[in-house]
Amino acid sequence: MQGNSRSISTNQQDIHDKLPEIVLRHQRSVNQKPIQPHTEAAFQQISAWLATFEQRPVILDSCCGIGESTWRLAEQYPDALVIGIDKSAVRINKHGKQDEYQGTEKGQHADDSEVISGGSNYRVIRADVIDFWRLVRAANWPVTKHFLLYPNPYPKSAQVQKRWHASASLQDVLAIGGELTVRSNWQIYIEEFATALTLCAKSPRVSQVEQGVAITPFERKYWNSGQQSWQVNCSL
Repeated sequence: MQGNSRSISTNQQDIHDKLPEIVLRHQRSVNQKPIQPHTEAAFQQISAWLATFEQRPVILDSCCGIGESTWRLAEQYPDALVIGIDKSAVRINKHGKQDEYQGTEKGQHADDSEVISGGSNYRVIRADVIDFWRLVRAANWPVTKHFLLYPNPYPKSAQVQKRWHASASLQDVLAIGGELTVRSNWQIYIEEFATALTLCAKSPRVSQVEQGVAITPFERKYWNSGQQSWQVNCSL
């Protein structure tokens, strides 16, 4: 199947020259924004679900969209509890309805909450990841892996502070810990993320993604369009 995804269009040809200044400024700041009620409710619901298990590794799939990656990660790591988080109710309500799920358990709302039930070891929830990360950090969850797969790259130079690695939320991601994996079809985004991690005294590893079974709809679309993916991995 061929894809029709356009390549990234940007006026930025290299790592943003303001990135070090932005990252270092955020290291000195503290996020005091009130937590949104719907995210607090989703966090409490998923915490109650986690409490029904003996302590097991937790994997976060942030900005998961329809949760295909959450389902695939849950199959790849059957001994872990995988939580997909996305802010869009429209997207998470599509979970389990694509052809790719072929006979697997379909997503269903659990008790009219923000949580979509998945297989035995994963859930997909509607929440603001900015707030959710702060709650996970405060609760000190045993996160062993954290995935950010194809986040919005905001490719215009003026949009740099909308990118996760140039936001105040990077400090929460670092504090959550685990093995971080970020993928993008824009190489500069990955190189910037690696630079931000290095500025925070981490040791990131950048590589091309070897194409095989796509883990997200965007990944499948990019690969079918002949585009390459890049990733950064880092132990936090």
